[in-house]
Amino acid sequence: MSEEKNIKTQEPKKDYLIDDESKNMDREPKVESDTYKAAGKLKGKVAIITGGDSGIGAATAILYAKEGAKVAITYYSSDDDAKRTKNRLEELGADVLVFKGDVGDESFAQEVVKRVTDKWGSIDVLVNHAGEQHYQESILDITAEQIDRTYRTNIFSQFYFVKAAFPHFNDGASIINTSSITAYQGNPTLMDYSGTNGARVSFTRSLSQNPEVIEKKIRVNSVAPGPIWTPLIPATFPEEALESWGKDGALGRPGEAYELAPAYVYLASDDSSYVSGQTIHVNGGVVVNG
Repeated sequence: MSEEKNIKTQEPKKDYLIDDESKNMDREPKVESDTYKAAGKLKGKVAIITGGDSGIGAATAILYAKEGAKVAITYYSSDDDAKRTKNRLEELGADVLVFKGDVGDESFAQEVVKRVTDKWGSIDVLVNHAGEQHYQESILDITAEQIDRTYRTNIFSQFYFVKAAFPHFNDGASIINTSSITAYQGNPTLMDYSGTNGARVSFTRSLSQNPEVIEKKIRVNSVAPGPIWTPLIPATFPEEALESWGKDGALGRPGEAYELAPAYVYLASDDSSYVSGQTIHVNGGVVVNG
């Protein structure tokens, strides 16, 4: 028992095969599409997006900026991606704040929310997107430190940011938690990661029914991506696993980050005013229940 009390977490992204930065990918990820037509759906709203420096988070931040929101993003270590995303948001005319830190540290969540509300007053949208995963073929290789870190980044952070933001949410605010297809299908080499995504789905459903949340008319939903080509993928999968990766769905290909982002706009906007406790599946045609 005393040994369990002394378990320490590991650093975020420990043992990644490469740094999860866009510049390290052999094919540039696509975070923006010229075909998207904005309609001012988030005009004047304040949004926080964790893990907003690259991939799905960056694609979502770009659409939020196009729709008129003020956008705050967090990231852990990918300075170049964060700078590029910040510059793009500012090109689009958005007010932008960028925060570097560990989302698994509750004090960081509190600092982000304080600085956002000190500048912009209140919060309308919280996107809990930050996450990490660790490829392990044997459960015997999954250490206590890895389990703690994966849960700390992926699910503890969602609690931390909701807690910090809750007093500052405007009535009718939206909370959007990223989960994953692994919550429904599982993944034999991402066991702890899949577990965190099951927790994210259950957290989304439970929070949506909480009386305090209902009283403030806050909607809580989730997006469950399938295989999406982002910096996380080559950073965590060995090359041989990538040969067939993302080809199981009906569309027969991995998705791009920009193909996810409209779902986050929908859930943040008044278009989804009658939607709460639900998960949108954007996975290339894999049929899942729930």
